[in-house]
Amino acid sequence: MRKHYREVLRAQRRELTLWWLERMVATAQPWTEKRTLLWHNHWATSIQKVKSGAAMLQQNETLRRLGGGDFRTLARAMVVDPALMVWLDADGSTAKAPNENLGREFMELFVLGVGNYSETDVRQAAAALTGWTLDRHANPWKPVFRAARHAKGPETVVGRTADFTARSLVDHLVALPASHAHVAGRMWGALISNENKPSASALARLVKAYGTERDTTALFRALFTDAAFADPANVLVKQPVEYVVGSLRALGVRPRDLPEKQRAALLLHTLTGLGQVPFAPDSVGGWPAGAAWLTTSAAQARIGFAQTLVRHADLGEIEKTAAKDRAELLARTLGVGEWGAATRGVLTAAARDPMRITALALTAPEHLVLR
Repeated sequence: MRKHYREVLRAQRRELTLWWLERMVATAQPWTEKRTLLWHNHWATSIQKVKSGAAMLQQNETLRRLGGGDFRTLARAMVVDPALMVWLDADGSTAKAPNENLGREFMELFVLGVGNYSETDVRQAAAALTGWTLDRHANPWKPVFRAARHAKGPETVVGRTADFTARSLVDHLVALPASHAHVAGRMWGALISNENKPSASALARLVKAYGTERDTTALFRALFTDAAFADPANVLVKQPVEYVVGSLRALGVRPRDLPEKQRAALLLHTLTGLGQVPFAPDSVGGWPAGAAWLTTSAAQARIGFAQTLVRHADLGEIEKTAAKDRAELLARTLGVGEWGAATRGVLTAAARDPMRITALALTAPEHLVLR
């Protein structure tokens, strides 16, 4: 029975991951999927501990549905999200034994940031969040509040004393100025630069756009229109999922059209080798960023991916193009502004072979970053 259970869980994880990758490749609204991946990294939750494909799918749909509106609405949903509750051991937290994991991570990673709360705040927040458990007989799981297991208030959390509920605690925390700056800063790191932090004036502009309504769409718009977004000094290394999905979209390859065994090998094996598999972040802090994606083993995984992908892609347009123009065509196809001199030399040398030049372009440094 244990062996069967593990097999079922592996099948759920595989099916769920391939479903989302197919959706990312096929969508006519790529920003929605990019935003959902961004929030998945922010509210990092892993199926490896949750052990329920249905709960992870439910969370994914919540992030997609609420990820462009009021951050408070999203935070209210996530604090009682079944998958997140299991991930942070919040299921069954009682007045007699409050579990601090959810309260601590909720403040440190999700809404406030380090240095904006105390250990006393953590304990008080944990008490405020007691009483929530899961109905695991429902499909998908449902959060259930049991008043008899909830700690009686009042609690004092980050300067306010009240008989908090989970919802009122969220409302208090996301209204704090520190929360506005934290959310804006996290999104800056995800969309502009993980190394170069925003200046005080840039952060102030983002917080102003986010506003008292905590409008995440307005925040994203402010990020994309900030001068720093187009500054060549700010370079983001593509996350493995972005790299794989972007390459598939550029070459017009749909995961569902690949033979089943090759689909798993091309996508799941590649993402495992690159270090980022959807629904399985490394920790509650999410995946690493920047140079962490540029390891020797990752380079080997990308080479294998590129060589396999070109065998399934329709390279007719490249084949019809003169060899001397193929490097420029691939730059446009992959969304690369300009090849560097070294890359151009390598591509020019391979230009007579459509498959080889395309595979090399897929592994070129210019295709691995977002500028």
